[in-house]
Amino acid sequence: MAYKNILGIGNALVDILIQIPNDDILEQLRLPKGGMYHVDANTSLHIGETVKPYGYAMAAGGSTANTISGASKLGIPTGYIGKVGRDERGRFFENEMVKTHVKPLMLTTDTPTGCAEAFISKDGERTFATYLGAALELNADDIRPEMFDGWDILYVEGYLISNRELLDKILPMAKEKGMTVALDMASYNIVRENRDYMLHLAKDYIDILFANEDEAKTFTLLEEPVEALHEMASMCDIAIVKVGAKGAYVQHGDQVVKIDPIPAKVIDTTGAGDLWAAGFMAGIVKGESLEKCAKMGATVAANIIEVLGAKMDDNRWEKIFNSLKQL
Repeated sequence: MAYKNILGIGNALVDILIQIPNDDILEQLRLPKGGMYHVDANTSLHIGETVKPYGYAMAAGGSTANTISGASKLGIPTGYIGKVGRDERGRFFENEMVKTHVKPLMLTTDTPTGCAEAFISKDGERTFATYLGAALELNADDIRPEMFDGWDILYVEGYLISNRELLDKILPMAKEKGMTVALDMASYNIVRENRDYMLHLAKDYIDILFANEDEAKTFTLLEEPVEALHEMASMCDIAIVKVGAKGAYVQHGDQVVKIDPIPAKVIDTTGAGDLWAAGFMAGIVKGESLEKCAKMGATVAANIIEVLGAKMDDNRWEKIFNSLKQL
């Protein structure tokens, strides 16, 4: 099937990126390292006050937004649906999407824009304290069928799994519009808490399914990544299992592709999975082979972990473009 573009939907968040000298502050805030934890407005404010001495950087974020922005930088026409507050952070988010040539289909509310405070440890591992804010108010009533007109692929983040009413509306709607649906599992704890529902989605609606090793194990209850890959591929058209420093596996029908990782100096793993998906999805739209799609994903991911945050400057993107020419 030929594709022209990608529409993403997800939690519109502003990322607050904090590099920490050691993991003591995680213990102080009772945030187990490496996870993504939802917090309320007061806790988010408390965390903000606690981390002031460390300094921070700010960027438009959220899993789907990272992927869609990355795909746009790779030359793919993209759009994004999300909900923000009528505040400074909301305006910042929309402006940042426009800067990366993403068509924003933003919804607004009086609730403050959500934010994800990302603690970046010395080893590059990140721990998120996420206040969803306005993003939590994205609901089924916000979505109109015409919003999907003219779009070929719908890309959805696993963090929306908790909003079942929304997914129960948009996924059938996307399929009725003839769209291909891609889902990234997002987090092993999301999978663990919603496994039965995610199985239902994978079997009935999902065409392209992304997971890392832990997510794949939790989803399939199989220990070996390749076995988990086969199980996932039995439910959808294309299955992807990323295995970190060991590379990634991709399966379409009986075809299985294994790619090696690309060497990189880890600074921050924030957005690595999101940008892997951006490269892969860009390859899908461009009609590349399964192997090249995976290598495109690995190339973009290898570059994002060498910088702070889930956004890269023009010099870094030029390096990526040059690498992709060699594939």
